[in-house]
Amino acid sequence: MRIGELAERTGVSTRSLRYYEQHGLLKARRGSNGYRQYTEEDVKLVSEIRALLAVGFTLEDTRPFVDCLRSGHSTGGSCADSVLVYERKLAEIDEEIRVLLARRAEVAAQLAQSCPGCFVRG
Repeated sequence: MRIGELAERTGVSTRSLRYYEQHGLLKARRGSNGYRQYTEEDVKLVSEIRALLAVGFTLEDTRPFVDCLRSGHSTGGSCADSVLVYERKLAEIDEEIRVLLARRAEVAAQLAQSCPGCFVRG
């Protein structure tokens, strides 16, 4: 399939597909006419990349998942390198939650000091 069809099937712009290719996540083959050619495997790779980006992973974070799929695994998260990325991301999220909870407590304390009778939700 050509780049336009891959874009349509995955809901990703052709510009994004070229960007993924530029970063080595997609490897387009070229037809005799010079057009990029993609396979069903590429649909799965792009879908994996998009799903990971949607939950906060960086493009570079997706690399082990793409490599895992390319090596023949049915899911991108079933390889050891992917699991490490999952674990690192969870630790980052836990830290963000900790920081947000501390920030919230500080704002609530400032509100309580400024407005003793005000109700603080949560």
